[in-house]
Order: sequence, then C-alpha cells, then structure tokens
Amino acid sequence: MRDKKQEKTYVEDVSRSVYDIRNEEKDVYRVDEGLTEAIVSQISKEKNDPAWMQNFRLESLKIYNELSVPDWGPSIDGLDMNNIVTYVRPNTKMSAKWSEVPKEIKDTFDALGIPKAERESLAGVGAQYDSELVYHNVREEVSALGVVYTDMESALHGEYADMVRKHFMKLVPPRDHKFAALHGAVWSGGSFVYVPPGVSVTIPLQSYFRLNAPGAGQFEHTLIIVEEGAELHFIEGCSAPKYNVANLHAGCVELYVGKNAKLRYSTIENWSKNMYNLNTKRAKVEEGGTIEWVSGSFGSHVSYLYPMSILNGKGARAEFTGITFAGKGQNLDTGTKVVHNAPETTSFVNTKSISKDGGVSTFRSSVEVRPQAKGSKSSVSCQSLMLDDISRSDTIPALDIRTQDADVGHEAQIGRISDEAVFYLMSRGMSEEDARAMIVSGFADNVSKELPLEYAVEMNNLIRLEMKGSIG
Repeated sequence: MRDKKQEKTYVEDVSRSVYDIRNEEKDVYRVDEGLTEAIVSQISKEKNDPAWMQNFRLESLKIYNELSVPDWGPSIDGLDMNNIVTYVRPNTKMSAKWSEVPKEIKDTFDALGIPKAERESLAGVGAQYDSELVYHNVREEVSALGVVYTDMESALHGEYADMVRKHFMKLVPPRDHKFAALHGAVWSGGSFVYVPPGVSVTIPLQSYFRLNAPGAGQFEHTLIIVEEGAELHFIEGCSAPKYNVANLHAGCVELYVGKNAKLRYSTIENWSKNMYNLNTKRAKVEEGGTIEWVSGSFGSHVSYLYPMSILNGKGARAEFTGITFAGKGQNLDTGTKVVHNAPETTSFVNTKSISKDGGVSTFRSSVEVRPQAKGSKSSVSCQSLMLDDISRSDTIPALDIRTQDADVGHEAQIGRISDEAVFYLMSRGMSEEDARAMIVSGFADNVSKELPLEYAVEMNNLIRLEMKGSIG
C-alpha cells in the first residue's frame, strides 16, 4: 500500500511552490505596527509628499476612524490593524535596469516569470516588492508614442503632478468605505499610465505586485487615463508567500476611459491563504468608450472584490469576465457593479466560480440603470460549480432599473460535477482525477481564453493541481 504521507495532495503543497518563495528581510525600512496619525505622517515624510497629499492622508485617516467595518460580507475578525505594518521599503531604489535589482528580489521575480514575460510579450513592466516599486521599464517605441508609464510617486512629483491631483481618489473617494479611507491614508507604490488621444498600444503593459514581508499590508494605487480614441491592455498580477500571520492587501485602481477609447484591464490574484484581499477598482467610461475587465481570483483567505463600471456617456460599454476558485479555508466574495448613467449604454457580465474542500464562493452583481439611460441593455450570467458536498456557492444579484426603456436580464446556475460525465470519461480510459480536471477546465474555458496566455496556462495548471488535492 502506498504511503499516503509521501503524496502531496493539498494545493498549497503543490500549486503554490513558486509563489511561496520567502526572502529574509535585510536592511528594510518599516514603520511600526498599527495605524496612528504619527505613522501616517511618517509615511508621508518618507514619501516626500507634496503638502496637499500629506493633508489628504491625514483627512483619510480621520474618515477611516469614523467608518465601520462592513457587516454584510465574510468575517474579517482575524484582521487586526494593530498588528499590520503599513509601510515596508526594501533596501533598494527603483531601477530601469534589471541587472541593478538586488539578487534576492531578482530571483523572486525570475521565478515568477516577470522578466521573461517582459522580453517576449510586454510593452512595459513595473515590479513592486512590498511597498515600493523596485523595477520599472517601458519600451522606447511605446514612449515615442507619448505613452507615459511610471510609478505613482514619480508621477506625483513630475510633469504630470497636476493630472494626478485632479484624478487621485476622485472615482474612489475615501468616504466610499472604511478600507478606501485606509488606502487614502497609507497608500504607497503603484502605477500611473497616460495614453494620449488616438494612440493604440498594441502590446500590453504589466504591473506585478509581490508582498514578501509577514504581517504587512500592501496599498498600491493604480491610475490609468486613456484619452479619446486611444487603446490599451493593462495586466496586473499579484502574489505573496504563505505565513501564519494575517497579511492585508487594500489597493485601489482608478480607470478613466475617454470618448471612443478602449481599455482592457486583466487581473490575476494568486495571494496566499493568509491574505485579506480588500481591493477597490473602478472605471468611468465616456461616450462610445469600452472597459473590459478580465478577473481571476484564486488566492487569499478572504476577498471583497467588486470592480465597478460607470458608463457615463452615450453608447459606453462594459464587459466583465471573471473566475473565482475557492478552496479549503477560503471565503471569496466577488462580483461586479455597473451604473448605466447615459443613453444606449450596454454591459455584459459573465462569471464562473468553483468551490471545493469547504471553500465558499459568493458572487454579487449590481446593475443600476438610471432614468436618463434610455435604450440601455445589460446581461448578467453567473455559473457556479461545487466539487463536493461541503463547499458552498451563492449568487446575490441586484437590479435597480429606473426607466421603462431598458433591456436587462440575469441568469444564474449552480451545480455539481455529474457522476455520469465522470464515469463516461473514465470509461474512455481517463483517471478520475483527469476526468474531473477536464470537466472543470471545460467549465472555465470561456474565461481562460480571455486571459493572457501565461495566465491561462497558470489557471489550467491550478485547476489540475486542485483536482489532485481533492482526490488524494
């Protein structure tokens, strides 16, 4: 009889090995644990903030202390801000040369495939390690088009400082919710992208966020402005090694899509299972513009994640394609919100969720069609697959339609893998493990084909390894 101890049957043993690289913290600068006015002022001083940003941080802290923790989603009782370090700076300055990045950090990103992806398929890359970007580079031919891709701190102090001030946390104001206020107080790092009118960036830009420090938070801010008639595909990847203490990710993404412009924003979040992922993402789309969200949520202990599209101009369009995979010890509360704020706007939502080993997956959608949004259309489709009888999947749709002249539909399906389908595939010579993996991969196919190639491969590998874990 085979020794069961020799088999690695849990997902964290097999599928997360590349992400569970841990580096010793050497000569890092970190603030004290907790959240006080002194700590926020210290971060502001370290960042050399302009006066308006320093005031913005302190005002956000006041708002944070006034607001309550959300009481309608998964429990976040295990998150104690008194134990979270809100700023950790690695012992390196940002570089545009990969050769100048310290070896231990470079080795981590090499293992994650960042430089290779940059060489082969990306127009530019930003790599953030803990609270700061350590590497940033953009191809000359992209810069020559007038495209700006830099870190937020450089944008805050450079020639685009007024543009940053005009847009910073205007889509996601600190009063939006408690963790938006937290972000406003302690944000650090992130990317600023500006695409001039009529410019089409034909190859993607990518930012990768890596949290190495145990007990730390990461609060990067991404601000993207795509002007009239311009196009961009931006890819965001996130990961962290597993520790036995809580980590927090409370980033913020603000996307401005101009008239007849198009932005695709792809995210793969593969945080470890001690991470509280409380991220806020929002896009405003002008007349004839398009926002496409592609979202994969595979990690974290608890997630609250609902990218929002505000369709602000006639004929604006939003598409949301998402997949969530909740395993043991995970409660992933995800979804999307669309506000139709102008005539003849359209939105399409297509999501898949998979839960196993007691994982909980909840999908929330909110479609709001305002009185002025006559002739608008919206279609929401969510499908959930439970791989055993101890997992859970819920769908919570909300429709708020304020005009008679609208076409809105919602469809939800929740089910389990058919024993007959597994039996059929096994009768054709497949193992039970491979049969189940094939069924799940087929279920997720229309989402995975929207992902960048390397992430689609990663997702399918994850599914296969999760299936191994569910049977071993």
